[in-house]
Amino acid sequence: MARISDLLSAGRTYSFEFFPPKSDQELLVLSRTLVELQPLGPSFVSVTYRGGAASRQRTHNLVSGMLHTTTLVPMAHLVCVAHTRLELAEILCSLRRSGVENVLALGGDPSPDAGAPRELNHAIELVELARAIGGFSIGVAAQPIGHPASPGLAHDRDRLAEKLALADFAITQFFFEPEEYLGLVADLHDRGIDKPILPGIMPVTALSSIPRMATMGAAVPPWMVERLEAAARDDEHDGVRRCGIELATELCKAVLDGGAPGLHFYTLNVSSATRDIYQALGLAPHLSAAGTVAT
Repeated sequence: MARISDLLSAGRTYSFEFFPPKSDQELLVLSRTLVELQPLGPSFVSVTYRGGAASRQRTHNLVSGMLHTTTLVPMAHLVCVAHTRLELAEILCSLRRSGVENVLALGGDPSPDAGAPRELNHAIELVELARAIGGFSIGVAAQPIGHPASPGLAHDRDRLAEKLALADFAITQFFFEPEEYLGLVADLHDRGIDKPILPGIMPVTALSSIPRMATMGAAVPPWMVERLEAAARDDEHDGVRRCGIELATELCKAVLDGGAPGLHFYTLNVSSATRDIYQALGLAPHLSAAGTVAT
């Protein structure tokens, strides 16, 4: 299995993110997506985790299954929420026993269960724990516009610099303006941190998803909303999707031209938008409609 830090040292990486299925129907959708995206040859894939025993097992099973039944290089997410330090250590040891070498260390959103344990309050403590156990390539999260709970952007950048001093790389929350990503990288450079920061990409393919984007971490800027709405007027059925793919492709080109070490796609467990952006960027072999390599 490859370590993501080694992959980044060798050149640009292109990666996808999935979430563990909660039902047989979601499992079917994800299985189809994995079949369709595997021919793109991603450098690695990541699997999200919300905390708690059920999510822990789903993430572990999916990561382990990818490792042993596909050619994909998986990375497991792990959060501080709803776990004691001992439980987190046990999870990390279990991942290593399964052969997993890559982990994304996250603080996690507050648990709705007021009585849920949480002995580690910040992601940097989880990075320290993973380092103490050993054997992992460790990533952390970065917020191009700052974490919503942070008292200010400078404070957020200081905390991120501290995390990255211990971790190997970062992956950003999705964003829509290239200057937000480039500003993040420049701020970290000014703090003496030049480790790889992978930009997170999530295309907007439906007008209905625009309000949800703000609650997920980044609001769609007004100029972009106008362009998407104009596309809907021109072609009500497919216009927004095509426009969203074009906008995401433009963003990818801008950050790559600005020196980004790769791209990380939030797939929402479906493949079509990622495949279209890949082809627009000239990253993928020619694919058939089914997602297989055309001969």
